[in-house]
Amino acid sequence: MRCVAIFLTSLLASTGIAVAQQNLLQLTLADAQKLALQNNPQVAVSRYTADATAQMTAEASSAYQPTVFGSVTGTGADSGSRIAAGVLNNPALYNHVGAGLTVNQLITDFGRTGNLVQSAKFRAQAQEQTYQTTRAQVLLQTDRAYYNVLRAQSVLKVAEQTVSARQLVSDQVTTLQQSNLKSLLDVSFANVNLADAKLILANAQNDIHAAFADLATAIGLPAQTLFTLNEEPMPDVLPADVSPLINEAIQKRPELSDLRLQQQAAERFEKAERDLWFPTIGVTGTAGFAPVGDPQITSRYGAIGVNVNVPVFNGGLFKARRSEADFRAKAAAQSVKDLENRVMRDVRVAYLNAQTAFERVGLTAQLLAQAQLALDLAQSRFDLGLSSFIELSQAQLNLTSAQIATAGAKYDYQTQRALLDFQVGVLR
Repeated sequence: MRCVAIFLTSLLASTGIAVAQQNLLQLTLADAQKLALQNNPQVAVSRYTADATAQMTAEASSAYQPTVFGSVTGTGADSGSRIAAGVLNNPALYNHVGAGLTVNQLITDFGRTGNLVQSAKFRAQAQEQTYQTTRAQVLLQTDRAYYNVLRAQSVLKVAEQTVSARQLVSDQVTTLQQSNLKSLLDVSFANVNLADAKLILANAQNDIHAAFADLATAIGLPAQTLFTLNEEPMPDVLPADVSPLINEAIQKRPELSDLRLQQQAAERFEKAERDLWFPTIGVTGTAGFAPVGDPQITSRYGAIGVNVNVPVFNGGLFKARRSEADFRAKAAAQSVKDLENRVMRDVRVAYLNAQTAFERVGLTAQLLAQAQLALDLAQSRFDLGLSSFIELSQAQLNLTSAQIATAGAKYDYQTQRALLDFQVGVLR
């Protein structure tokens, strides 16, 4: 029976490992970005919105094309009827049934339709830039999540090593106390340090699960919970001056392109509203037959005419519409200036943060080396009985803090560089 139990336990363990391996997703940063662009619903929403906005150009251009509609009309009139109250109508009313087609064709509205078409084109192009912005935001979200997982894994490794090292010290001090070589106070301090290390480990385990969840959401696979991520090379050295990056951002940021196009669309729409004061000229033609009706009505009919509509008075509607469009165009121009100012600020801040993060990589390495040296010296003094455990405890805490800072410094810098790329407009 014992052999059977061991066999079943081994079988279940191997099955669990196989399932875990099947659910394990191995990724590089490029793989994660590709999955995010394919699966993240934010990208799909923005793409569909851009496609929908592009149809506005066809809608505005349809005014250039003729409209054709068919009609079937039946009339029953009292004998001798001539005039119906409430409308201007043919003075003779007859019983008849007629069917036919009517064609309307715009000849000119003196530029209003053309300005509406151009405005729609600019709005469609602006929405395309919004799509590019969404792509960049999703990529930044993915990069952050990717580096957060790597950072959490590095911190978890430090936490596991810290627990192991402090467990060893706690066991050592406990043994020495049992031989009356150390006090209960030293044992208490050792156990406090061990408990603190276990708390750090618990937090690190929680952080890595949260980082996995963020990455799964970013790449559009929320059910995926296990990842194996490849390390990414360090980015290129930062340029010495931020000015070229600012100039590049002014040219490449899709949000700025979006607002500039929105401004152009507003300006063309203002011109279209101005053109409301001009007349519209169109041609209307109609033809058909009336198989049933009064003998005085011919069985076929047809006519063509030119119609000119000239605006005379509408209570100030056109003036108000043009003024509204003019104010909106001016507001759009100021929005462009405001965003340019904020982009310059954001690039400067991102550059400084990336620069500081890069410096922290070297500084934390120096801190770790000094903390390790201090711990080695404190351990030697403690082993020789030249110091209390308080000195060793403080050295352990300093080393743990330095190890955690070092573990995150590299990934913090890579995250800041991704943010800088986003602010410059090259993350797409």
